[in-house]
Amino acid sequence: MGNGVIVTSVMAHVNNDVLEERCKQDAKWGKQRHDLGGWLMILMEEVGEVSEAMMKERGWGKPTDANDLYKELIQVAAVASAIAEQVLEQSEA
Repeated sequence: MGNGVIVTSVMAHVNNDVLEERCKQDAKWGKQRHDLGGWLMILMEEVGEVSEAMMKERGWGKPTDANDLYKELIQVAAVASAIAEQVLEQSEA
């Protein structure tokens, strides 16, 4: 990478997991395209699950399925990636 930045194995692992999650999303939902407000609602729902997982780790909050903080963070990054893909495609059109 440029500017002397070294891609670590942890960085590569996380980004590979995000890419795998993007593929899972496309397999499940097909190629999604929404207006930005729709995307924001989807992203915030995922961020809410991150918050629930963080609260659960502290013994706070309500019962939730969001018990894997790493998985929830990967899902947030994958949704953000899907939004960025759409923005890039639209800017190139």
